[in-house]
Amino acid sequence: MIIKQTAGRDSLGDFAPKFAQLNDDVLFGEVWSRKDWLSLRDRSVVTVTALMAQGLVDSSFRFHLESAKKNGVTKTEIAEILTHAAFYVGWPKAWAAFRMAKEVWGEEASKEGAKADYANGMIFPIGEPNDRYAQYFTGRSFLAPISTEQVGIYNVAFEPRCRNNWHIHHAKSGGGQILICVSGRGFYQEWGKRAQELLPGDIVNIPVGVKHWHGATPYSWFSHLAVEVPGDEVSNEWLEPVDEAEYLGAIC
Repeated sequence: MIIKQTAGRDSLGDFAPKFAQLNDDVLFGEVWSRKDWLSLRDRSVVTVTALMAQGLVDSSFRFHLESAKKNGVTKTEIAEILTHAAFYVGWPKAWAAFRMAKEVWGEEASKEGAKADYANGMIFPIGEPNDRYAQYFTGRSFLAPISTEQVGIYNVAFEPRCRNNWHIHHAKSGGGQILICVSGRGFYQEWGKRAQELLPGDIVNIPVGVKHWHGATPYSWFSHLAVEVPGDEVSNEWLEPVDEAEYLGAIC
């Protein structure tokens, strides 16, 4: 099976098309797909070790840790791999790698327990399950009306990996949406652009006519206030889901 990757074209397609093509078609489409020589699990172990050796414990490192876990590397195995590599690449690099690996392989609390812990740390209520719009979300989201007078303001909370579908805000005049990030970590992406990391205090202005999605990271909850910008004949057009490969490719 050929691995499909679009991260290169999504982020560098216009600026460096050849590099994007080599990343998507050669590195992932050919090298990662050569399963007759090395399994995906083996390639994940090699990649994680190589990135750790360079001290590259950033979002790309987390992506490859997630991939390693998905490809069958256990918590015990990743601990042994990083411990062994520490003697060759350096103790500080190992500490940094372990902190991230612990999050990826960490013992997962029950969803309800994690939700309660997250809710207790927020200034706004987490609200109720967002059942009305669940069909337009991958994963669980929660909704709490903050203000329904003058301007609609809603606190939207996303569990880890949850994101909404691609969608577009429409209006004859005015309209659009403003996101005010209040807790956790998330991402916002417009069609044809690189995903933008969101942290508490960040603000995103979304004009009408722009195809986009937003949601949590794979490893943390995320909440933002969604402010409805007043306008005439406002509507929301829900489109296709952001599938797993597209989601991980956008944020790695």
